[in-house]
Amino acid sequence: MHESLFNRQKQFYQSGKTHSIPFRIESLRQLKRAVHYYEDALLEAMKMDLNKGETEGYLTEIGYVYHDLNLSIKNLKKWAETEKVKTPASHIGSTSKIHKEPYGVTLIISPWNYPFNLAIGPLIGAIGAGNTAILKPSEHTPAISRVISDIISLVFPEKYIASVEGGIETNQSLLNLPFNYIFYTGGSHVGKIVMEKAAQHLTPVTLELGGKSPAIVTKNANLKIAAKRIVWGKFINAGQTCVAPDFVYAHASIKKELIRHLKYYTEKFYGETFRNGDYMHIVNKEHFDRVKDLIQGDVVHGGHTDQSTLSIEPTIIDNVDFGHDAMQEEIFGPVLPVLEFDSLDKALLDIRDLPDPLALYVFTDKKTESAKVIQSVPFGGGAVNDTVFHLVNPHLPFGGRGNSGMGRYHGKYSFETFTHEKSILDQTTRFDLPFRYPNAKLFGKMLKYIWR
Repeated sequence: MHESLFNRQKQFYQSGKTHSIPFRIESLRQLKRAVHYYEDALLEAMKMDLNKGETEGYLTEIGYVYHDLNLSIKNLKKWAETEKVKTPASHIGSTSKIHKEPYGVTLIISPWNYPFNLAIGPLIGAIGAGNTAILKPSEHTPAISRVISDIISLVFPEKYIASVEGGIETNQSLLNLPFNYIFYTGGSHVGKIVMEKAAQHLTPVTLELGGKSPAIVTKNANLKIAAKRIVWGKFINAGQTCVAPDFVYAHASIKKELIRHLKYYTEKFYGETFRNGDYMHIVNKEHFDRVKDLIQGDVVHGGHTDQSTLSIEPTIIDNVDFGHDAMQEEIFGPVLPVLEFDSLDKALLDIRDLPDPLALYVFTDKKTESAKVIQSVPFGGGAVNDTVFHLVNPHLPFGGRGNSGMGRYHGKYSFETFTHEKSILDQTTRFDLPFRYPNAKLFGKMLKYIWR
């Protein structure tokens, strides 16, 4: 079944129809209209799968997709233009250009934590770049996946864009096919499997993974602002955000006061929401049990759980070290460990000992400190005096490095990810300089003069 679908998409791609810029722009417009048509159904599905409220659903999922669609529709013609670049003097008579070419048949495997945003976001790039695409939404959010499939089938024929639902077996079946590009968002364990499968066909990949993203708070930080923004970035989406601050690393001299502010804003933003049953749920029992088991030690706020609704209260743990269970893996839930350091240099060494995180946040009003952190630690992207919000800027490339992934997307970068840049040298036939040919010793001397 999947092989047949792949072959139909390959045939459609080879027809050349997706190469047309007007066709791509109209496809994006139709997708936008379909999202608008299914907006209420999407919000209902988010409530059903994750207990995600309407405001948060629009903010973190639907609104960003609209923004990305609008940006792509407006700028696609410019992005897709053949780009003329400089030609060196040694190539006199020629012009040099970069031709923007689609990869072909692409596969997008999306996760459950932002199941709509992280499915449609890459798809916008694939369509804009002129590819066909098979989208595999997450089986862990079945109601949302069903709506995604309805949106896709309403707008596109399967030979162009298709949504394929299913579990692990579906992923395995799709990954056995010789796609021209694979875009995967999820955990690093599955990411390694995706990369291994892609290698069998020498298929290029983008892997958007995760990791333990630190929030470093120095003694020169505005502690109220730091606490407010850390709490928001950590506990939105019940902590199930790949770029959420995974732990706080605070200077010992300000840790106690910082925790006081963290507790205040956690209660202010999420206390009543949790008690009313309106706080987002953990996606399934397996993840609920895993995150619940990390709540141990000096719990200074929260800690309550409800297995019947898969709810975990936003929780802060103090007096944590790197040996704590919560520091052994990405938490991906509403549990925030707080560690302390005496020296920023030592803190940076500790963080560099961890796998490269997808995000890093530093809170300080001292420019030399923020510059030192940014220059000293390898990570995907991040912010100074904020958390998560860099993700919402489509003019910034988003992606990881090392254990947190490879490749980038968002806005123009999504288009570039799904585009092969074909280099073209267009040489004149009006004359033919002899220096390039065998026995032209003068040419070698010319090159030495030009290139030195």
